Amino acid sequence: MQITTQQSQNTAKETLLTPRFYTTDFQAMAELDISQNHNEFQALLKEFRADYNKKHFIRDEEFEQTWQSLDSKTKALFVEFLERSCTAEFSGFLLYKELSRRLQQNNPVMAECFLLMSRDEARHAGFLNKAIGDFNLSLDLGFLTKSRKYTFFSPKFIFYATYLSEKIGYWRYITIYRHLEKHPEHRIYPIFKFFENWCQDENRHGDFFAALLRSQPQFLNDLQAKLWCRFFLLSVFATMYLNDFQRSDFYKSIGLDARQYDIQVIRKTNESASRIFPVALNVDKSEFFQHLDKCASDNRKLIEIDNSQKNSLVKNLSKLPLYGRIGLNLIKLYLMKPIESASVSSTFK
Repeated sequence: MQITTQQSQNTAKETLLTPRFYTTDFQAMAELDISQNHNEFQALLKEFRADYNKKHFIRDEEFEQTWQSLDSKTKALFVEFLERSCTAEFSGFLLYKELSRRLQQNNPVMAECFLLMSRDEARHAGFLNKAIGDFNLSLDLGFLTKSRKYTFFSPKFIFYATYLSEKIGYWRYITIYRHLEKHPEHRIYPIFKFFENWCQDENRHGDFFAALLRSQPQFLNDLQAKLWCRFFLLSVFATMYLNDFQRSDFYKSIGLDARQYDIQVIRKTNESASRIFPVALNVDKSEFFQHLDKCASDNRKLIEIDNSQKNSLVKNLSKLPLYGRIGLNLIKLYLMKPIESASVSSTFK
């Protein structure tokens, strides 16, 4: 990630928890048959064409002020939130745009859906980048395109990961919006007012990937699918939990407890996923968040080691037991008995 200011240019360190850029087997994607779900995709395409948020992402006069009143710590945390969000939205734009281009000949309906979703993601990324500009910074999206490493996922993994990304994005945005609607004194910047309509884009995108998964029952109806769905659920939840734990001061600045916020978002996303995935995680079991707490605590210790004055060898040796404990707790989480989706609806409150 490259952030530029009037004085300097810096490249941020990329870690396992950094928003990632993806690519896939475009030929395999083009050969997918979605004809049995034709009506569902036509309905989704109609929704995308309506472009309900065409006039939503327009900055009003509330943005036209200085933000020097924010203390330096809050400002730094907020700018990082904007940067990570912008990177994630831009990653979605690049993937969807390329899928639209590659699928046009074989599957024009799917191609147009991806094109219109890329429109939404570009709009989100641009709006976030303008917000970063209010703090005399800018995210060099061209640099990101050229310099970022791309992670290859097969089509079914793209579907699992992106479905969850869009749905968890919906619950993250709407939870913050509803909280600040009740407590406007914590709205430190006007971008939060846009989250209600914004998250509806995320929800529609998630519905599109749910339709893709339903059109490919082989991705959902066997033991392998159950194992992979558990893996992606845990990966997405753990990544968010560890990220937010180390940025708890940001959530505090907008009046939220990061842990309680994440618990609510995880519960809601898990419930949403149960409507399409064959299994959901048993997040109501007390050990679930206890294991995540241990992972988050050890991850913070890893960051403290990185920031220490120790030499590289000592740092690496100090990290080994922490990596081992995080790995063990993640394995314990993965091995927890999941909830079959047929029975999930009765277990969620």
